[in-house]
Formats: sequence, structure tokens, C-alpha cells
Amino acid sequence: MRKISEIMTTDVETCTLLDNVFEVAVKMKDLNVGAIPIVDEDKLVGMITDRDIVIRGVAEKHPPSSKVETVMSDHLVTATPDMTSKEATRLMAEHQIRRLPVVEGDKLVGIVALGDFAVDEMTDEQAQHALSEISEPGSQVQ
Repeated sequence: MRKISEIMTTDVETCTLLDNVFEVAVKMKDLNVGAIPIVDEDKLVGMITDRDIVIRGVAEKHPPSSKVETVMSDHLVTATPDMTSKEATRLMAEHQIRRLPVVEGDKLVGIVALGDFAVDEMTDEQAQHALSEISEPGSQVQ
């Protein structure tokens, strides 16, 4: 069984509480990613997805200059580096999320996405199971 530390991305781009929604969206565009962790110093305090920007930002008529707290998710589901891939995909399926920030204490040390499991032969079956659970109708905004 693989550990998350063997699969996760460790060079994670982040934004801070000083950034606004526009700056987060530009970073997503430039990096071609759908989620950006929000940190305060090294502490993970939130996550913003492209869906958050649309649902909590644009659809609620918040200007792009809004603080990140306006649209970020702050009730986070996280993984630890020593967690197994099976435990992580179970968490993702249970909470219907596609990305898991990886923390040691409160400090962000990496991120693992559903796609990371799918390209890893040893975890591909777990990724398929998680995706089928995540894709179930009625999923909530994360």
C-alpha cells in the first residue's frame, strides 16, 4: 500500500489571506489548476477552487477584488503524509472532493489530487472507486 508522501505534489503554489479573488483566479489560469490552497504563514487556512469562485463569488455578485475569505472553503478535509492511498481515496469519496491538501499539524506540505492516483498503477483501482463516489449526484460545493 502506497503512502501519500510517495504520491503527493510537494511544490504547491499557494495564495495568502492578503490576496483577493482576482489574484487567485489569475494564478489558477497561469498554472492551469483548479484549486489553490490558502495559507497564513505556513498554516493551511482554506482552499479555493474554480467552482468556489463561480458559485460563491460570481453567482453571489462579489467583485473580483473581494477577499479570499469571501469564497474560500475553510472546513477542510486533509490528509497526512503517512496516510495510505486507500485511506486518502476513501476520504475523497466520502467527502466528494477531488483534491486533498496534505498537512503535518497545520502546516501545508503537499497536495494530492484524484488524478495523481489515476496515473499511479498501484492506486488506479482506488482512484476509479473514488471517482465513482465523487461523481454521484447531489455533491456539495467543496
